[in-house]
Amino acid sequence: MQDELPYFQFDLRSKHLKLDPHEPRFVQNPYEAYAWLHARAPTFYWEEFGMWCFGGYDQVNRLLRDRTLGRQNPLGVPGSPAVSAGREHLQHFDAIEAHSMLELEPPVHTRLRTLVNRAFVSRQVERLRPRAEALANELIDRFPNGSFDLLPAFAAPLPITIIAEMLGVPLEMGPQLLDWSHKHVAMYMHGRTRETEDAANRAALEFSDFLRSYAAERRRAPGDDLLSLLLSAQEDGERLNEDELVSSVVLLLNAGHEATVHQTGNAVSVLLAERDTGRVDLPSLFSSPEATAAAVEECLRINAPLHMFTRYAYQDTDFGDGVAVKAGEQIALLLGMANHDPRAFDRQDQFVSGRADQKNVSFGAGIHFCIGAPLARVELQASLSALLTRLPKLKLAEPPQYGDTYHFHGLQRLIVTRN
Repeated sequence: MQDELPYFQFDLRSKHLKLDPHEPRFVQNPYEAYAWLHARAPTFYWEEFGMWCFGGYDQVNRLLRDRTLGRQNPLGVPGSPAVSAGREHLQHFDAIEAHSMLELEPPVHTRLRTLVNRAFVSRQVERLRPRAEALANELIDRFPNGSFDLLPAFAAPLPITIIAEMLGVPLEMGPQLLDWSHKHVAMYMHGRTRETEDAANRAALEFSDFLRSYAAERRRAPGDDLLSLLLSAQEDGERLNEDELVSSVVLLLNAGHEATVHQTGNAVSVLLAERDTGRVDLPSLFSSPEATAAAVEECLRINAPLHMFTRYAYQDTDFGDGVAVKAGEQIALLLGMANHDPRAFDRQDQFVSGRADQKNVSFGAGIHFCIGAPLARVELQASLSALLTRLPKLKLAEPPQYGDTYHFHGLQRLIVTRN
């Protein structure tokens, strides 16, 4: 059995896995390792991460909703003395994390999510569809002849433009927002260095200073933008304080941009490969709004942008079959692996648009379900439909190359040609 995948070691008795997440073969295709594990042990201890990992769909879906698990460090919130010992060089990064709804649990999480969601939903995300469609077409009009990288030409500028317009910040700030976002999310990747941490801390300070300054302008002159709405949102007389406002905007930018860029690239690479092998007919995939929505959901399932979501255990927990964790320890839920569980999905490794068993966990589940999911779906539906309808002969000019960024799964480059 072990000869099938020579780049990792697995002890079936103890369920301990030795697999370097930077291994090139795994970076380019984690799904063969997931398939191997599904057949033998979908729950395993990943030594490089030092935690138990769960990859079965039913268990991941259940644990995402389990309130005995949570994102908030049981020692305290990020930035507290108990959590920050040895992290003094990350004070600005930790200050943002301390007020991020992604890292908090009820009742604080409930209050923050209600306030942010009130402003976010009030934007009526569906109203953004015409703008996303127009922007997609504008970007396509600018494509060069010959081969080019679709990521900077299309996948990246669309979501950053939408979020910048939503926030009401100048569009010329887009590259700077991207730079801050990239440095921030690098903190969540395996094997980060002190250089990575210092860069993230500087980015957190600069981003925070910019948002505080811009929020002050919006207080003086409110507009019809998300920042103004966040400033005015209230629930039972409560509003976001300035620290919460900054953390919420950073989260919306990071989650709303990084994942959408990865998913756009992942989806295009999958769809073009499927078309080239004759397994799908692209025009039919985008022949109606309903068909487009179904195609996007299958793209989200088959090649998700986020593969690992960690949680803390708030009590000693025996998961059965020799898997136990103590209170305060972390576990990992492998979303990308769960989406390929043969027990949950028919033809789990094949692209099947409109499948009856569509139930992907790419946006998570439970109280931490991605707050930006409706916007991401609108952007993906608008952009993919425009791209593949207008350019039916778009082809891969070279094999897609994924970046070494686990637990994110996204392309480093996607070289295509339009004819």
